[in-house]
Amino acid sequence: MSTIKVDSISGEEATVAVDLPNKLKVGGVSVEQGYTASGSEPSSPSNGDYWWDTGNDKLYRYVDSEFKELSMAAGGTGIWYGDRGLYFGGSTGSNNPDNQIEKVDITSAGNATDFGDLTKKRKGVMQGASDGSIGLMIAGDQDNYLSDSVYRVNNIDKVTTSTAANATDFGDTTGTMRYGGAHSNGSRCVYGGGSYNSDAKSNVLEYVTIATPGNGTDFGDLSETVEQSGFVGNATRGVRGGGQIGSGSSNVLEYWTIDTPGNATDFGDLTVARQQNNACCSSAAGRGLFAGGLSSGYTNIIDYITIANTGNATDFGDLLSNAGNTSGTNNATIGIFFGGWVGGRSNVIQKVTIASTGNASDFGDLSTGRYQGGALSGAAS
Repeated sequence: MSTIKVDSISGEEATVAVDLPNKLKVGGVSVEQGYTASGSEPSSPSNGDYWWDTGNDKLYRYVDSEFKELSMAAGGTGIWYGDRGLYFGGSTGSNNPDNQIEKVDITSAGNATDFGDLTKKRKGVMQGASDGSIGLMIAGDQDNYLSDSVYRVNNIDKVTTSTAANATDFGDTTGTMRYGGAHSNGSRCVYGGGSYNSDAKSNVLEYVTIATPGNGTDFGDLSETVEQSGFVGNATRGVRGGGQIGSGSSNVLEYWTIDTPGNATDFGDLTVARQQNNACCSSAAGRGLFAGGLSSGYTNIIDYITIANTGNATDFGDLLSNAGNTSGTNNATIGIFFGGWVGGRSNVIQKVTIASTGNASDFGDLSTGRYQGGALSGAAS
């Protein structure tokens, strides 16, 4: 193959650009890619044409006689997961928090093994978050029998997921908190909800930049003061589902744009209002899953949403049994749920294939029964 290199391209005059196929325009040292912006597919497209779907904020290119969606990641890397799953903290007995971190290889079913320890024993830990390499474990509480000012913590711990070792300090949340959710887009972690400073439930969202240790910064507000809900998302948006509001449960789904601080916006509804549900998600599948929880009683329901499209959740399948306070994470294709409350503290690890609806199957066991822990995933090497 021969290569021709030029310093500039112009039309009959230096200021006139050259129009190439597929709305590509070259002039001087500038290159402009044209496209059609409309709410419906353009008529009579040519191979290579671009179409911006204004109704759904999606980009398509016409290839092999059809428009194919192009994935885009605004802001973060879009990778907040990996093949090593970590479960941390949780309750192993009555008001008995734990500091153990355990690991599994998500690609290969089996029992969890020791990874290291948190900086403090904690349960009621918020969902973890990762940039694919650094994992964050956020807040929680130490013991329900201690006073409010003692048992809740504001610690954010960090680990390198590829290196089994004890967690180290990352920074602090703005106040002590527990029972919240978190999601990362591979760069920024947004977390919130939960019980904030006291037993009062919170609608506060905060964020940190995972690559830069430091304290949390205000992001915006959820529409409800809520705890024990699940967070999912993709590279662009985070979504919160369900949770405890007052003495009841919520079915609300709401979302925010991760790189733009602001308040959450309505997304749709879960199939059943519930709290103590947990979640996992996959950018490859474009889905977020919400599993189990407490409704009129404990449930085994798994719902899913298409994260890029607002709307109500759809039935995905069932957990192995009715459960609450499981802890979910995932790699690109497999979601796993650790432990939980199943008439007692469970050591069971379950798995699902996120792109395919269906019931969960057995993955392996934790070293001991635990619930109210957190989970995340990242690279194993």
